[in-house]
Amino acid sequence: MQKKKLIISTLALLLLVATVAIAHTPLCSCYDNGDGTITCEGGFSDGSSAAGVEMRVVDKDGKVTIKGKMNEDSEFTFDKPKGSYKVQFDAGPGHLIEVDGKDIVE
Repeated sequence: MQKKKLIISTLALLLLVATVAIAHTPLCSCYDNGDGTITCEGGFSDGSSAAGVEMRVVDKDGKVTIKGKMNEDSEFTFDKPKGSYKVQFDAGPGHLIEVDGKDIVE
């Protein structure tokens, strides 16, 4: 009986941990403002703010050309680079999103 309770308790704890882990999925989308700038908006699936999350713009060779952080509104605006680029939303291990510049439209 004790062993069964321990197994049920362990399974319940694992389910709770898995639910919490899934509930904190990073989200980031970017759009072209039509004025030579790009704005990215970020957050987490549980409603958490992305304020302070590191943002990077990298060129086709992987070189960081722009670096900054999401502002208090969970937004990051930058001048649109010439040529190919990618935007990286980096909220830490397991929380990296990369948006290809060719997918960013008005």
